[in-house]
Amino acid sequence: MQSSSSGSAQKQNPAAPAPSPAAVSDSTAQSTTPAGSTASGSSAEIAKPAAAAGEKPLAPEKNPLGDIPDTQAFVAFTSAEGGYSLDVPEGWARTDNGADVQFVSKLDGLSVQINSPAEAPTADSIKKSLAAALVKNGRAVKINSVKEVSLPKGKAVVIAYSSNSDPDSVTGKQVRQENENYYYYNNKKLAVLTLWAPLGADNVDQWKRMSESFRWTGQ
Repeated sequence: MQSSSSGSAQKQNPAAPAPSPAAVSDSTAQSTTPAGSTASGSSAEIAKPAAAAGEKPLAPEKNPLGDIPDTQAFVAFTSAEGGYSLDVPEGWARTDNGADVQFVSKLDGLSVQINSPAEAPTADSIKKSLAAALVKNGRAVKINSVKEVSLPKGKAVVIAYSSNSDPDSVTGKQVRQENENYYYYNNKKLAVLTLWAPLGADNVDQWKRMSESFRWTGQ
């Protein structure tokens, strides 16, 4: 099943830390669409509260939630405006912002942001710029690795890191989470796929499926 995004594009910093369910404000939550269904008219802004300076890393949950079930169904999502496609979990709440999109389910989520850098990033350039910006601007970010990977649809650079989540909009609770940012570059367009879940969740196979399914369309 396919669905496409619509509305005006708002460029975002590719180095921005992983958003979380709490990143979607009340107003944007009203515009979410379950994955696998067709988006309605106007797009919603994917907002994110500012990180607190000097925020300390949280301890992981003893019984972390966030495992995506092995039986989870996936559907193909295509962004005509962004010119990309990937598999996403069916039923996750979707928020569009022009070429960018976010899907969330409880403490799990993924987002895709499109930017237009002049040059293709490398592992070294990402270490010096985007990874450094994550540490500076994120919530107690700890970088685990930055490396180039070969995927079925081409090469990408991936940052693996842990961070604190944004505070829940109702309870204010935060959790320690693990994240992976995949950087796909093609013809002066950069797509940043961010995956996040509570630290300790077992989503290796599901994250592998989503990251390997990303492809540029119209080629």
